[in-house]
Amino acid sequence: MVLTGEHFACVKVTGRATFTLAIDFKALLTRLEARGYPYLVIELADCSLMDSTFLGVLAASAARLNPVNAECETRAIELRNANTRLLDLLESLGVLHLFKLGHEPVPDQGYQKAVPMDACQQSRENLIQASLEAHETLMQINPDNVERFKEVTRFLKEDLKKSKNSRNRGEA
Repeated sequence: MVLTGEHFACVKVTGRATFTLAIDFKALLTRLEARGYPYLVIELADCSLMDSTFLGVLAASAARLNPVNAECETRAIELRNANTRLLDLLESLGVLHLFKLGHEPVPDQGYQKAVPMDACQQSRENLIQASLEAHETLMQINPDNVERFKEVTRFLKEDLKKSKNSRNRGEA
């Protein structure tokens, strides 16, 4: 669900924010940025879980949108009402500094029924690629994540290569 104002957009994330939603979430953030919204609020009061792929997509957007060496007050993405589990995850992965944190309630009224979203191609290959990019982003942002995700990224690279080779053999 998305609430848009004159100078901001608010995306309400409900339930489990996992790799299966990461491609569509990335497309939505890109579309909102292209429409000129300089400030994004991500409402997380109803988000029970966020996996590393979804978090990597979110962190990549924050890293791209934030001015270098900016103070927290000028962050382009605000995370609202994140539970302790999500905050601990953001802290442990070393990306919490990319976001402004807020705890004010976001009004329920005014959300569009759904921003028209063309469903992205959710092929296995696209999911692998998105997951690989997200984990590489987390490793670039925080060098401590290299050890944490090096095996994951190695596996994803191998899986992506196999998937592409399989697809290429099928086209021949």
